[in-house]
Amino acid sequence: MTVNGMVAGPAWTASLNSAALLDSVQEAFLAVDSAGLVRGVNRSAQELLGFPAEEICGRHIDDTLRPEHDGPTEPALARLFASAPQRPVGREIRVRHRDGHPMAVRATVSVIPAAGGPVACIFLTDLSGQADAEERADRNDSFLAALLDSLSVGVTACDDAGRLVVLNRAARDDLGLLADGPVPQPGAITAGAVIRDDRATPLDWEQTPLARASRGEHVDVTDVVVEVPGRSARTFATTARPIHGPDRRQVGAVAVAQDVTAVRRLERFRVCQDTIDQILTSSTSIAEVTPAVLRAVAGTLGWPGAELFLLDEASGVLRPAGHWGSGDEIFGHQPIYGQALTGRVWATGQPILVPDITSRRDRFTGYERDRMEACLRNGVRTALAVPVRDSGTLLGVLTCYAAAPERHEDQLVVLLNGVAAQIGACVALRRSEQLARQLSQVQEDFINLVGHELRTPLTSITANARMLAEDAGLLDEEHRQMVTAIDRNAGILQSIVDALLDLAHLDSGHSDVRLGIVDLAAIVADAITVARHPAADAGVRLEACLPARLPIAGDAARLRQVVDDLLANAIRYSRPGEPVRITLIEDTIAVRLCVIDLGIGVPAGEHGRVFDRFFRGSNVRHHGIAGHGLGLSLARAIIRLHHGTISLSDNDPTGTVVCVTLPLLAGPDSAP
Repeated sequence: MTVNGMVAGPAWTASLNSAALLDSVQEAFLAVDSAGLVRGVNRSAQELLGFPAEEICGRHIDDTLRPEHDGPTEPALARLFASAPQRPVGREIRVRHRDGHPMAVRATVSVIPAAGGPVACIFLTDLSGQADAEERADRNDSFLAALLDSLSVGVTACDDAGRLVVLNRAARDDLGLLADGPVPQPGAITAGAVIRDDRATPLDWEQTPLARASRGEHVDVTDVVVEVPGRSARTFATTARPIHGPDRRQVGAVAVAQDVTAVRRLERFRVCQDTIDQILTSSTSIAEVTPAVLRAVAGTLGWPGAELFLLDEASGVLRPAGHWGSGDEIFGHQPIYGQALTGRVWATGQPILVPDITSRRDRFTGYERDRMEACLRNGVRTALAVPVRDSGTLLGVLTCYAAAPERHEDQLVVLLNGVAAQIGACVALRRSEQLARQLSQVQEDFINLVGHELRTPLTSITANARMLAEDAGLLDEEHRQMVTAIDRNAGILQSIVDALLDLAHLDSGHSDVRLGIVDLAAIVADAITVARHPAADAGVRLEACLPARLPIAGDAARLRQVVDDLLANAIRYSRPGEPVRITLIEDTIAVRLCVIDLGIGVPAGEHGRVFDRFFRGSNVRHHGIAGHGLGLSLARAIIRLHHGTISLSDNDPTGTVVCVTLPLLAGPDSAP
């Protein structure tokens, strides 16, 4: 030993104060003889065990340490003294403090010779702090694991070498892994699941957000699609960040993935519904656009196929209207009422989702078994059908097929119900348009029949009735009245036939309107003058507000026909003592003629039909007022040929306002 440049010999070493030396050691020290009696202790041992030196020395070591083991220490000490190991022997044991609380210590024992015999030197290192730290770490790890497993979002983390160290329960479920067991590594994950980006491009593990973050990249929210065999594809909004230690060195990375499949599907369906609206709006027939509509629906769902069935109006049978997808044996079948998915929706009018078409196969009919086997051969395991309705009326069934069970079933039903409602509205509209065309054709045929087949005999009847009237002196009073009635009613029929033919002529585009510069104020004034006599007979006052002169481009005869009809209607439907007001005004671009009465008006809900041919208001029919329902139709046809408009609205508090708007001449010298 060298001290101040000199070698210290045994004599110098022997001169050291061993008691002071041991008291300076931070570890607890006990000297024990071969009988197990404590012969010496240092200050650290007294502090660790809670006993003063005088209570420790001379007592057995078991009385001092009170170690927690099953047997006495004598055999162990005997073996130790017998073997006299040259190197210290270490062991972790639990001892008790004087006050009784347990302590974890590490005992390092060596045997050295002494004047009174060999002595076991025992050094005790307090492990309580380390044990507490380890216990706290264990508790923290357990708490963290429980916290991560309780989260509904998937959490994954890796160390600085890219090895996965955290995969919570949600992440395991998202990736199709077992809920428990060791954390799998990337190779095991990619072997069982397909990972894609939001454009459906496959991703290898190094392209995933976690792997990118492990290389130091901050990955903001990005969509990742995970496909697990036997499940439908799911979309996760994923965020990933690198993890740094206190020294700013990267020690790993973490990624959080939230399932947004339902949100993304809703967003896609909004676009899908807009697309379907455009397809249906541009169509003239539901049959021609059905494949495009079904392609939009199935593509949005990511499902392999869909088909549409519509009720045949004549037979009431559900028939295929079109389909989209592969597997022709699935499509084009004839549904049976109350059987299989489509037939059951047909019977119940309620949407039905079948998560697994193989369930309850023991209760299948032969037809249902054939349908199930056809679906299974084409990779279909799940199906959803919803009724196609319009205002509560069942028009058909929309059926969609999937390869795997779906999550968010309620949302699927709601979304497909919305698509079915769009289809139902279009089907109802197209059918109503077709019915309107058919009715219009029937009316045209009726008008042609009445006009051409009745005109000749009516002309003959009228001519003969007038000839008889001219020879009235040869007839008695009764026969003269009969001839007069024949002539009068034949004239009424003749006017109806003329109106029918006139309307048909105008609607067909064969216009005989001859435009020229006419004075509309004079036309209206003349019509009012003629109408005052029938108005007086009905007890109705005519009140007019007209300009002195109002030139426009028009056909005087046709415009007079319109004014006469409007005045006749106002007088006919007014009550005695009530006024009918006629106003004629002009602005910078148009003239406006209004006929306003306080009569019986038009019932609510019937305003849109008053210009239809043969239409008469329900209140008019109930009052027994005569008419043929052609006057306003003729008026509208004539005004349209004058490039104007005619409208009808309610008067306040009662009655009707009919307004005709016609274009004004561009200047005083303008030609028509």
